[in-house]
Amino acid sequence: MIFSIISIFPEMFALNSQYGIVARAFSNNLFQLDTINPRDFTTDNYRRIDDKTFGGGPGMVMKIEPLELALNKAKDNQAQRGIVNPKVVYMSPQGKPVSQELINQLARDAGIIFVCGRYEGVDERFIERNVDLELSVGDFVVSGGELPAMLVIDALVRQLPGALNSEESVACDSFMNGLLDCPHYTVPRDYHGAKVPEVLFSGNHEQIKQWRLAQSLWRTYQRRPELLQKRELTKEESRLLSEYKSRNKIRKEK
Repeated sequence: MIFSIISIFPEMFALNSQYGIVARAFSNNLFQLDTINPRDFTTDNYRRIDDKTFGGGPGMVMKIEPLELALNKAKDNQAQRGIVNPKVVYMSPQGKPVSQELINQLARDAGIIFVCGRYEGVDERFIERNVDLELSVGDFVVSGGELPAMLVIDALVRQLPGALNSEESVACDSFMNGLLDCPHYTVPRDYHGAKVPEVLFSGNHEQIKQWRLAQSLWRTYQRRPELLQKRELTKEESRLLSEYKSRNKIRKEK
């Protein structure tokens, strides 16, 4: 997979290849990452990539020409590596919310170009002419598209075969099956009276599997109930969730 980044702060993306799982995937050549600075495509001595917004108002807007020239360079770079039609993604608080389902879809693309805006954003004509998908990582505003792009890249790299030590880790992640993940524990078994659930020491793999599914269902019900509305529960899942609801009701009554 090839990621091309258009940003006036390309140095930020060194973090995407220096730490943890993403660093290992990068060193194993599971993905490639290059950056293009639109300032390199300006013609004035000050290398300006922004100007005042037409119609008045606060803030500056990134100009279309250096962005398009940078995008053409990114496309050329990808074409040299065999990617003919990379997806162009613009990170924006007005974009489509990022979800695990969307990440799974994007992970099928061989090449993605991330455009990271700054200031008040980019000239709308650039979006209309070039962008395939606008993405948002949440209903809040940050200073630029770099950090949101890094989040999406991290999520995408996790989906690449060989990125994780165990493929099962991806399958068990929150949202992969429409549910939040179950709680996890490690040593010590008893920490100042806080004990690990006994079922995890039973050696009964089917029983542990049932416990984890029930915990996942209950946690989703408590924290993100809207996810359950999007998912058709199996008979077994409905039974487990009903049992947990009943237990919780009894505890409250006591």
